[in-house]
Amino acid sequence: MCKFSNNDKQEWLIQPIGHVYSPYKQKFGLARQPGLVPAAHARIDLCSQFKADCVRGLEEYDFIWVQFIFHAAIKDGWLPLIRPPKLGGKEKKGVFATRSPHRPNHLGLSLLKLEQISITDKVSIYVSGIDLLDQTPVIDIKPYLPFVEAKANAAGSYAQLRTLLKVQWSEEAQQQMKWFGIKSEFYQLVNQSLSQDPRPAHQQHSDKTYVMNLGDWDILFLVNGVVVIVTQLRRHIEV
Repeated sequence: MCKFSNNDKQEWLIQPIGHVYSPYKQKFGLARQPGLVPAAHARIDLCSQFKADCVRGLEEYDFIWVQFIFHAAIKDGWLPLIRPPKLGGKEKKGVFATRSPHRPNHLGLSLLKLEQISITDKVSIYVSGIDLLDQTPVIDIKPYLPFVEAKANAAGSYAQLRTLLKVQWSEEAQQQMKWFGIKSEFYQLVNQSLSQDPRPAHQQHSDKTYVMNLGDWDILFLVNGVVVIVTQLRRHIEV
C-alpha cells in the first residue's frame, strides 16, 4: 500500500513514493549491481499522490538514481561484516564498504537507464539495467548528472574482478523456447543474468541443477567450469 503524508509532524518519516514491477521475483538470480544486465527491464509505478508535475523534465535525462528499500532483507537484520560474493565469500568487509542489502537502514541506491515515462491515470517510469526485486518500495528518484557524478579514474576493489560465464542452451531448452513462444528479449535476459553467475559463493557445485525464477518462468541450469548450461524451462508455480 502507498501511504504518503505532507503532515509537518511526520516529515521525518521515509515513505514509499512508488513500487517496482520487475521480472526478478526472488533474490537468487537477481543482478548484483545495476547495469550488469541491460536486458532487465522494469516499471516503477508512482503512488497516486504523485502526478505528472512531479516528473516534468525527467525525460531529458538518460539515467536516473533510484533510492529504495531492501524490503526482502529487513527480516534478516543487518551485519557489521559482510562477505561480498565477488570476493568468493572468503574475505570480510565492513558493511559500509559493501553494497550489501543487510544494512542498518536497508536503504539501496541504483543507477538505472531511463527508457520511457508514461502518464495516464498514474505515472509509470520504465527503466532498464535493474537490480531490483519485484515490489521493491521506491523512496526517491533523482536525475543522474554525469559532469559531477562520473569519476572515471576512481579506485574500486571490485572493478577488476568481474568475470562473465559463457551461457549455452541445451537442445531441449531451445525447443522449449520455440514451443512456448518465448521472445528474444527474454532469451537475452536469461543469458545476461546467468553470465553473472547467480550462485552463492559457498554453494557452487558442478553436479547440481539450479533453478532461477524470472517472470513467469523457472530456468533450470548447470555450471561446468566457466560455462552455464540451460537445461530446461518450465512454468513457475507459486508455492
